[in-house]
Amino acid sequence: MAGISVWQLAIIAAIVVLLFGTKKLSRIGGDLGTSVKGFKRAMQDKPNDEA
Repeated sequence: MAGISVWQLAIIAAIVVLLFGTKKLSRIGGDLGTSVKGFKRAMQDKPNDEA
């Protein structure tokens, strides 16, 4: 059990691209990036009420 090899990751990536298509994957990536930016912004704007 040495883990996942490069070839296994390449096969999984190819299957994902075939299932979803490149346009849908780029849209999902953009939405995920926007969500992470919004989360970081909300965490910085949150007042510290833990004291």
